Amino acid sequence: MLDIKELRQNYEEIMRRLSLRGEDFSSLEGVLKQDDRRRQLIQELEAMKAKRNEISKKIGQYKREGKDVSEILQSIEDNKAAVVKMQTELSELERAIEHTLLMTPNLPHKDIPFGKDEDDNVCLRKVGEIPRFDFTPKPHWDLAKALDILDFERAAKIASSRFVIYKGLGARLERSLISFMLDLHTEKHGYEELLLPYIVNEASMIASGQFPKFKDDVFALTDKRGLYLNPTAEVPSINLHRDEILDGASLPKRYAAFTTAFRQESGSAGRDTRGIIRLHQFNKVELIKFTQPENSYNELETMLANSETVLKKLEIPYRVIELCSGDLGFGMAKTYDIEVYLPSYETYREIGSISNAEAYQARRGNIRFKRDKDAKAEFVHTLNGSGLAVGRTVVAIMENYQQADGSIVIPQALRPYMGTDIIKQKENDHV
Repeated sequence: MLDIKELRQNYEEIMRRLSLRGEDFSSLEGVLKQDDRRRQLIQELEAMKAKRNEISKKIGQYKREGKDVSEILQSIEDNKAAVVKMQTELSELERAIEHTLLMTPNLPHKDIPFGKDEDDNVCLRKVGEIPRFDFTPKPHWDLAKALDILDFERAAKIASSRFVIYKGLGARLERSLISFMLDLHTEKHGYEELLLPYIVNEASMIASGQFPKFKDDVFALTDKRGLYLNPTAEVPSINLHRDEILDGASLPKRYAAFTTAFRQESGSAGRDTRGIIRLHQFNKVELIKFTQPENSYNELETMLANSETVLKKLEIPYRVIELCSGDLGFGMAKTYDIEVYLPSYETYREIGSISNAEAYQARRGNIRFKRDKDAKAEFVHTLNGSGLAVGRTVVAIMENYQQADGSIVIPQALRPYMGTDIIKQKENDHV
């Protein structure tokens, strides 16, 4: 959430940076007017309460002097009624200001590339060799069907479309990748492992930036507690320290969390309808950091390198993209996307995003730190990154490691987890 004080002091600069997103944020001008009225009301309320206190002191004096206090009592009642009216107006103003600020995205970092959409994103580097096949490579859904490791039809029967059942070595591949990623990040990269709730409350969704903007994109539970299925491990992870003041000496805090995520994907009708690129339910290993502001961009580069290491060890070709201002996520100031090469698409597809939200989420979730016990509390910077999306890593392995006979070779780094070096048709299966 934007800082209302900063908005007052640097309105023109904030509007300039927000405009880089390519949207209209003129509603913020109304927020400044509402904020002026809010501050005026606070002053008037303080004056009214002070006046009432002064009037109240006269009651005892009048009674001792035998004077009629009815006029004073009426004045107090009038004062109370005026105060209630002003407090109601103040509450309404504060709610309106907060709603507009919650609906306003983060400021793009001043150094990110300017652009309108994904076509203006910048490729920073490509890593690994694109595989060359002496046969026509198959898409992962055809490979999976022949190997009987993914079942879309029965998943649709059990739930609906955009769900999948992993079977046999397909299930083991997914499970192995989760363990491989978590072991790498915790044992080599210094993250603390978390196993988080899959259900979150509304306050958690607001703090992470999901609500109110993207409320229609999540699965809501039907009980009366206002609970939702977790759309990404970022949500429960960011809220781990909501409403806390952290010891500055303990920063940065680095967490690695596996969760199953759930998304409506309501805006993706007709896109990636085959395979497991875009599902309602998917597994993900998420990296989260809470840092001091001056260190957050160094930590962002480290997080990016940590995520890249997963693909380097799996020897999967990928590229790193820096998102332009028009393609930047709602709550983020700067984002890198990692995209893997998929032969069936003959291009690169996103497998993870690594982002710095700066103080945007911390202000929404009231997450602060103190540099020492006597220091003023400051907002932390929060970072999140995919480490990586597990299902899309499965796709990348299947398509890049496929063989002419339809089998899939297991990357060397994953074989200790898989207990085999290949996924192939069972001997009694028919081609």
